[in-house]
Amino acid sequence: MATSINHQFFFPHPPEAVWEYLTNPELIEQWLMKNDFQPIIGYDFQFSTRPLPNLNFDGIVYCRVLEIIPFKKLSYSWKGGPGDGKITLDSVVVWKLEQKDNGTELFLEHSGFSEMENFIMYTAMNDGWLKNIHKIAERINAAKHGTTNT
Repeated sequence: MATSINHQFFFPHPPEAVWEYLTNPELIEQWLMKNDFQPIIGYDFQFSTRPLPNLNFDGIVYCRVLEIIPFKKLSYSWKGGPGDGKITLDSVVVWKLEQKDNGTELFLEHSGFSEMENFIMYTAMNDGWLKNIHKIAERINAAKHGTTNT
């Protein structure tokens, strides 16, 4: 079983524009989930959405900011489970941004899907992360062109 989700996406925008969508809680909510994120190392925060019982997920992701290198790298823990304090997924999300002449290369690694019980979540999140990265691109393009796409 694969233990890591890896995606790469090119944005024809500077790293600062992409970074804003990874670190601004209001913008994160537009493409991912409600959250109380703050870009502070060691900060504990949560993502919240509707429960997905078929994925053994109560709708709350418990996170801690692990690393921040402005406009280059962001990482945080990502823990979730069925509820009642039980954690069945203990993983880490790492975003890396690489400036290119004509934009930004974004790399996502979500690792820690080591248990067989994580297979269904891995499958759902592999596709989900890709869709969410495309949402970031749509939002940046809409903002650049003065339209909203909510």
